[in-house]
Amino acid sequence: MTMNMPESNGKNLDYLPEPSEGNQIFDPLSVATLANQFYTALPVENNIAPLTPPQSAAPTHPPLPQPDSRGSDVGGVVFLGSAAPSQVLTEEALTRMAQQFVATLLPTQLETSFKQALTQPEPISPSLGSQPTALPAPDVTSEAFNPVPKEYLTEIPSLLPIAQPDPGIPTSGNPTAIAPISDLDWKQVFTEIQDNPLPAQEPSQPSFYFLSSPKVENLGLESGEPFDVQAIRKDFPILHQNVNGKPLIWMDNAATTQKPQSVIDSLSRFYQRDNSNIHRGAHTLAARATDAYESAREKVQRFLGASSASEIIFVRGTTEAINLVAQTYGRKHIGEGDEILLSTLEHHANIVPWQMLAQQTGAIIKVIPVSDRGEILLEEYAQLLSPRTRLVGITQVSNALGTVLPVREMTEVAHRHGVPVLVDGAQAVSHFPVNVQDINCDFYTLSGHKLFAPTGIGALYVKREILEDLPPWQGGGSMIRSVSFEKTVYSDPPAKFEAGTPNIADAVGLGAAIDYITRLGMHNIEQYEHKLTCYATKRLAEIPGLRQIGTSPHKVSVLSFILDDIPVEQVGQRLAQEGIAVRAGHHCAQPTMQRYGLTGTVRPSLAFYNTCAEIDTLIEVLQTLRFR
Repeated sequence: MTMNMPESNGKNLDYLPEPSEGNQIFDPLSVATLANQFYTALPVENNIAPLTPPQSAAPTHPPLPQPDSRGSDVGGVVFLGSAAPSQVLTEEALTRMAQQFVATLLPTQLETSFKQALTQPEPISPSLGSQPTALPAPDVTSEAFNPVPKEYLTEIPSLLPIAQPDPGIPTSGNPTAIAPISDLDWKQVFTEIQDNPLPAQEPSQPSFYFLSSPKVENLGLESGEPFDVQAIRKDFPILHQNVNGKPLIWMDNAATTQKPQSVIDSLSRFYQRDNSNIHRGAHTLAARATDAYESAREKVQRFLGASSASEIIFVRGTTEAINLVAQTYGRKHIGEGDEILLSTLEHHANIVPWQMLAQQTGAIIKVIPVSDRGEILLEEYAQLLSPRTRLVGITQVSNALGTVLPVREMTEVAHRHGVPVLVDGAQAVSHFPVNVQDINCDFYTLSGHKLFAPTGIGALYVKREILEDLPPWQGGGSMIRSVSFEKTVYSDPPAKFEAGTPNIADAVGLGAAIDYITRLGMHNIEQYEHKLTCYATKRLAEIPGLRQIGTSPHKVSVLSFILDDIPVEQVGQRLAQEGIAVRAGHHCAQPTMQRYGLTGTVRPSLAFYNTCAEIDTLIEVLQTLRFR
């Protein structure tokens, strides 16, 4: 396909830098979905005119508010509806649409994603979840539109510009079927797009949210729109039920998160269509299952910012991941008198495996202390590092307090002493973006069920140079290259560490969960949850006799507390009677509880599908318990 039109702006995409793998804003499916709906609104005779991509900074948020803080509202976002094109388009035609959309509307680093999309087109799904119904635009003038009362919020400035309609882009009409691309030369396609502008036309009323300019404060969202929690909640079927005669309020997200319909559907689809063992089969279903499994590994790689998919090992979860490291790296490199540094805030999963290793080898565990607010004492941490230190194991987010640890700085200090660092990311990955290369840690773990994915699946990231040095952990099928009774030759990583038939379907479910939250945007999730945490923190402070445990200004939406002398189990049971699910106990973090002289706390923990109305209900129930 050749387009002989005069060059309009002198741009040629050959000059664009190649983005780093794993540093992509959207996956190809997400952008193809946008392009599909974008082209629904264009006249049949035109292509899209070039736009200047907006300059944006990574969203950040301030610490939690002080008692006298005031701020502004949060509204609701409308994600893409299901307006389908008026005719069926070929996959290649849709791919071209997506390429045009990327080349003109989105940052240039998305090119790498579409190089993959050209050769491996994915089906286009018109909605975030499984329901293909279009979502109505929010009434921004309605009082009910704002889910967070402004008197409880600190002001978070918008860090990204709100998208403005371009006068050269018509926003109504029908798409045209573009001839399939015969030569999948992505550079040529992008160049043609840039060289062929639209003639200027009068703008019409925009049809889609990403072309509109609402006059409300946003959360620094990439879409330029506020976050519509009600639209998102529709994707989670479990939330729409009554428990004990009351609407379910799920505030036990630190224990496990609920699953969107798209994740549930991915499991059903795998078992209905693709179920097979992987890697060794010569038949079609084996190939499809293998592709789905390895595609999930690549999604984890991109999600964590790893340099290669071979650095990702599938495991049952963070607990198994840490045990793997202890029994491979630990047994090889940690001996008698060597030291392992752990923080006071660790989950039992990052304590017990190292205790077991210490008992086997004679190693010594040293503990990094924390302040009364639940923050690492960095000076004391630095003093604990010694020539005998062989490993630092730290959580990125405390599951009991919600404190966010400065893992990047702690890793840098450890590396100055030549000490590798393991980061437990189980509680971090659902709340804010993570990049393991930026942290520069040597090991990183996650659990799928805390990331809106199924239980029984997780991942371990290991730096390539360390991975090559590790001995195998378990023996059996899949992790070998050849076997005789005299000798076994092991496979290369990551297969070397995945003995036996893996959890294929749940790995696919993990990939689907990553797709879902990537479409929402981790920065968007972070900003919304921060305001939710501000609100909940202030509401809890209104209850006499309630003491919040873990008051660091840098924390995620984990809200531990005790209430007078009422046992935490009794508080949890009372909340359960009202349909409110929270955790009450030691949270598998007994050393943390002991630091504060407690045996347990009540722990509401929030996710992006929670609302301020649910927090209000929590407060009302706690007040009745307090004053009865």
